[in-house]
Amino acid sequence: MRQSQLFTKTRREAPADETAKNAQLLIRAGYIHKEMAGVYSFLPLGLSVIKKIENIIREEMNAIGGIEMKTSILQNKEIWEKSNRWDDSVVDNWFKTKLKSGGEIGLSFTNEEAYSNILKQHLNSYKDLPLYPYDFKEIFRNEARSKSGIIRGREFYWKALYSFSKNETEHNVFYEKSKVAYQSIFQKVGIGALTYITFSSGGTFSKFSHEFQTVTDAGEDTIYVDEKNKIAINKEVYNDEVIENLGLQKEKLVEKKAIEVGNIFTLGTKFSEPFDLKYKNEKGEDKIVFMGCYGIGLGRLMGTIVELFSDDKGIIWPESVAPFKFHIVEILSDKKEVREMAEKIYKKLGEENVLYDDRDLRAGEKFADADLLGMPYQIIVSEKNIASGKLELKNRKTGEVKMVSENEISGLIK
Repeated sequence: MRQSQLFTKTRREAPADETAKNAQLLIRAGYIHKEMAGVYSFLPLGLSVIKKIENIIREEMNAIGGIEMKTSILQNKEIWEKSNRWDDSVVDNWFKTKLKSGGEIGLSFTNEEAYSNILKQHLNSYKDLPLYPYDFKEIFRNEARSKSGIIRGREFYWKALYSFSKNETEHNVFYEKSKVAYQSIFQKVGIGALTYITFSSGGTFSKFSHEFQTVTDAGEDTIYVDEKNKIAINKEVYNDEVIENLGLQKEKLVEKKAIEVGNIFTLGTKFSEPFDLKYKNEKGEDKIVFMGCYGIGLGRLMGTIVELFSDDKGIIWPESVAPFKFHIVEILSDKKEVREMAEKIYKKLGEENVLYDDRDLRAGEKFADADLLGMPYQIIVSEKNIASGKLELKNRKTGEVKMVSENEISGLIK
């Protein structure tokens, strides 16, 4: 991508009402546009990051048997009345609207009822199970207050997988596989070392649920971490009985702030019973389906990465989710050799791997933008470098600068 053709602009200041570091940097760098509190549009660079996160998640979900589909955002009132979650006294953050033809509909705030209703139409025999459908979709929650930038919004993009199993034993096998898959996702996006499986309240679903909490000072949650065993307890269930049940030692638990980047729940039959979601076993007997759910907010994950990987100059993307691996910074010169070399490197590395700053701007402005945008590596092409027979390769994360020859450039892709 040539930067002169990219639909985005950097800015020196974030909106005055934006206090979260993740949103401040993403807005300044032109990754997102703030529509209103809790609502953001993803500009081309921001969409690129979201899509890379999405593909990492998709790969891991497919590897454990997930089947991707797409559920509707508009939700049928009658479906949600079956579980009693249409009632505003039960769920107080619905966005609801009326049809011109009459009747009310809602905008998805979660997906349990939607999937149970769909499965009801397609599930008959034990041979149909287990099933692990999932989708990526927009979710809407009418929060009283929206804060923390793209980490918590009124509109957000998530992945939700729902497991439908014959019984609890079959469910538990998949549940454990999902833990491993989630750990792999967070490792691949660069936050694995700081992310802990965290025991949390299962609410009305089960004794415990499991959150994946990433340690950061920007965190909304308080967790107590066993750093050796890589597990933690959420403050909401932190007590001596839970600590003992988990076989942990209180004196070894460290209090930390963290952001929840994913969660998994055992739902049991809470959402299969209202829909009479059953299957016939080998004996022809009707049995109720056993469910689980597995969620990740992609914007929340993106915001967490920015909170963790940034400095006073801007964002520092991990390679796995960066819009581009390289940022070519061409320093303007009267000599045509500079432009020719920049073009040559751009094509050699592959346009899909490179953001090429071909704009007619001063060197200082280009360097500032490159640091703000946060591509993992910057390649500086200048008259001075060409004369020396080497180009500058700067590691955005470490600040290390290496001099590389033109012949070494192709090897950088690996």
